[in-house]
Amino acid sequence: MGNKAVKQHFETAQKTGVLKISLQRLQDFPPQLKTFPNVLKTLDISENRFVTLPNEIGRLTLLKHLNVSGNRLVELPPVLGDLVKLEVILAMNNLIVKIPRELANLKNLKQVNLSNNQLAEFPTMLCGLKHMDVLDLSRNKITNVPSEVGDLQVTELNLNQNQISSLSEEIAECPKLKTLRLEENCLQASAFTPRILKESKICNLLVDGNLFNSKQFNDLDGYDVYMERFTAVRKKMF
Repeated sequence: MGNKAVKQHFETAQKTGVLKISLQRLQDFPPQLKTFPNVLKTLDISENRFVTLPNEIGRLTLLKHLNVSGNRLVELPPVLGDLVKLEVILAMNNLIVKIPRELANLKNLKQVNLSNNQLAEFPTMLCGLKHMDVLDLSRNKITNVPSEVGDLQVTELNLNQNQISSLSEEIAECPKLKTLRLEENCLQASAFTPRILKESKICNLLVDGNLFNSKQFNDLDGYDVYMERFTAVRKKMF
């Protein structure tokens, strides 16, 4: 991206509050971004070659939508916790191994996509955020879903293609969770306890590609109760 094009993007962004500089193979942040007025509501710097995000991003306190996907980020900076108006974080297709605990400050978060990264631990700092609706952690290296998951407020949780062998039954306490995706993990059928199948609100449970077959799953104590919820939802849809 030439200097003239960069300048034009920034001039437009001052009027619209939207700055999109994606697909530019950028390795270094444009210096204009570090001193840019605090007017941005949307920042899209996806599909570049950024390895880190500058701390100056923490000044953009009006941001609602942040897209940093398709870069080479290894972690997200703690200053993201200052962006208290953030509603959407798209950070898929990076190399992220660490999520800062400061994300717990983002009370307005609705959607977080961290798919196709290198996360080994479930990001518990996102549990308890009241407006969270969708959390995508697919294609990471998570091995365990901890008890804190019971405070997660999402309606959909995607954990496909991880290395999960342990699932806390506290997931039954999720107050809004309807769709749980656990395909292609390392779970035994016994991970789905009667409490999960009988007491949760989950009505769409996707479990193909684990260490059990469909008959073993169908024979579980509580499967019939789960199927009642599943069928009830299907009837409403059609």
